[in-house]
Amino acid sequence: CQYDEKDSIGKRYRRQDAIGTPFCITVDHQTLEDNTVTLRERDSMEQTRVSVDDLHKIIHDRVSLNSLLRKLG
Repeated sequence: CQYDEKDSIGKRYRRQDAIGTPFCITVDHQTLEDNTVTLRERDSMEQTRVSVDDLHKIIHDRVSLNSLLRKLG
């Protein structure tokens, strides 16, 4: 099965930014090679390559109440 999208990744990111999606996860050809994805944060626009196995923990840590309290205090 092949997924084909007509818009560039930048346009897709902007669309998600506009609706308020806090994180975008991009699966690409490299994912098949090393089981990593690109995680993009809406607010900072920072992009990092992370392991699929670590993705749940990374997102959980960034949206947890403890994380919010650390940022505030």
